[in-house]
Amino acid sequence: MNRLLALFVAVVPLGALAVYEGPLFDAHLHYNDDAVGHYSVGAVMELFSKNGVKAIIANSRPNDGTRALVEANRKAPRPGFAVVPFIRVYRDRADYGTWHANPDIAQMIEDEAKRGYYRGVGEFHIFGREAASEVVKRIVNFAASRDLVLHAHCDEAALELLFAHNPQARIIWAHTGFNTPLARVEELFAKYPRLWGELSYRWDVTEGGRLTPEWKAFFTKHAARFLVGSDTWVNQRWQSYPETMGTYRRWLAELPPEAAERIAWKNGAALFGLP
Repeated sequence: MNRLLALFVAVVPLGALAVYEGPLFDAHLHYNDDAVGHYSVGAVMELFSKNGVKAIIANSRPNDGTRALVEANRKAPRPGFAVVPFIRVYRDRADYGTWHANPDIAQMIEDEAKRGYYRGVGEFHIFGREAASEVVKRIVNFAASRDLVLHAHCDEAALELLFAHNPQARIIWAHTGFNTPLARVEELFAKYPRLWGELSYRWDVTEGGRLTPEWKAFFTKHAARFLVGSDTWVNQRWQSYPETMGTYRRWLAELPPEAAERIAWKNGAALFGLP
């Protein structure tokens, strides 16, 4: 081994070069109004293609962006690519703090669902007793009755209230609670078999660019319960999309192949009946 190669290996261990090369299911994607003017539908579709993203959960503020992605993929289908549309609860930024108590939002969701192609509701933000409202209960029951998946950015108290409204609800937990301890996540997985954890902004998964031993063991044990996502809630997240997907690919490569495939693709595909 020559001196230059020896130095390279010492600085960058060969194992760190591995990446997961299979398809990715982006289970947390926004195409909001402030992104539409900067990133055309064609541009974002090309971004998905370049990063090996074969399916997206699409939602937007307002729902126009989601509809644009659905229609684009209908008019010019990309082989092996799927748009899984969700109904967003926000018509504009003013709805963020009030939606859970506004019957007009529940009615908007029910009306929007008449388009016939939506697969879920969210992402929505809800915390503590906000989730106990009659409006939220109406939305949860409507989603469960239509087999729509909920995408909830919430704390543990709100999560438990959502399931209390209807145990048949299916919920993707955005960010898996951000910093909820692994022991508590495991308790919630056991209590609610219709719960999945989405991993954007779960910074503690890695340390120094590698999976922590605790998360590696947890992902291996609970591979069927996790999804990855980009959370393009601001334009900076669109700019860093390749980096976000690349980070997932690096730590997925550290897992047993079956666990990596489940988290990267199979769980999302199974949840929405994709091949």
